[in-house]
Amino acid sequence: MKSIIIIAILFLFPFCTWSGTFLETFDHGDLEGWQELSAHDALPGSWEIIDGELQAIIPGASRYLITGDETWKDYSIQVDVMPLEKPGPGNISILARVKGNWAVDCGITDLIFNDPESKVVCSSLDVHANEGTVLHIEPYPALRSNKWSRLKLSVNGDHFSFWINEKKIVETGGEFVLIQDGREFQLKTMDLSRHPVDTGGAGFGLAYHTARFDNITIIGDSIPDKGRLPVSPQANLSTMWSSLKQF
Repeated sequence: MKSIIIIAILFLFPFCTWSGTFLETFDHGDLEGWQELSAHDALPGSWEIIDGELQAIIPGASRYLITGDETWKDYSIQVDVMPLEKPGPGNISILARVKGNWAVDCGITDLIFNDPESKVVCSSLDVHANEGTVLHIEPYPALRSNKWSRLKLSVNGDHFSFWINEKKIVETGGEFVLIQDGREFQLKTMDLSRHPVDTGGAGFGLAYHTARFDNITIIGDSIPDKGRLPVSPQANLSTMWSSLKQF
């Protein structure tokens, strides 16, 4: 998995000259700087670093790891995730603008509508109460088990966008069709104007899943630099192109 981070960092590298870059690869073997946030009815779970990757076992309602503070404003967070086990309906998501119990949450879930079809859902969410405002919802295939995927969430003012495996899935103002109980609903993705805060930390989490996480990358003007590139980009262009051909 560590070789994949070369592509991720090189993809983002042009922005690093004028933005702060926070990089977490878990190679140091601890979770210093991270705090847990959970739904009020969440069962105990576990976070364990194994071979430089973070393995999460969450048997019940959502639990998250978050970092950062209220000075973080407009930024993007990118996370690599590999689902391992899912005994029933669950979700995997990433968070931005976390302040107290509130967060902007985007992810893939099959926990709503009692519907077996998974969906991309973005919301302004009170994590503890599991209540909030839905910003976007549409059907989307579940992430593949035992295969790495990449999630990315960007927030900028009232605007946000959500990406899966380098493909933009959601953007503020975008139109889409939601089919529910055989009926089609023409909808438009809402902006973040109803979100109670415009700054805050970032994170990731899951419910009813076992999964591994790696290569958390957060970039923005307000983001402090943390972590180091695993290689020198200028000295490893051949490695980059070799890796790119595998995807």
